[in-house]
Amino acid sequence: CPYCRRVLGAIEALDLDVPLRNTMQESERRRELVEATGRGQVPVLRIESADGDVEWMPESEDIVRYLEERFGER
Repeated sequence: CPYCRRVLGAIEALDLDVPLRNTMQESERRRELVEATGRGQVPVLRIESADGDVEWMPESEDIVRYLEERFGER
């Protein structure tokens, strides 16, 4: 989808190593997504902090902004 391509483009531009999940082909990953967010819509960024807390960030614009703020201009 165009929203996924937007996020993938940012990941590539920032040269990040982000594990990708295909919820259309991996039913367990889709189940995990729906349990966590209440919906199966992608893209969603799963952010795991050092203490093990997990946050799920939907919306491609928010994901791109987060990645650029966190990893841009290193």
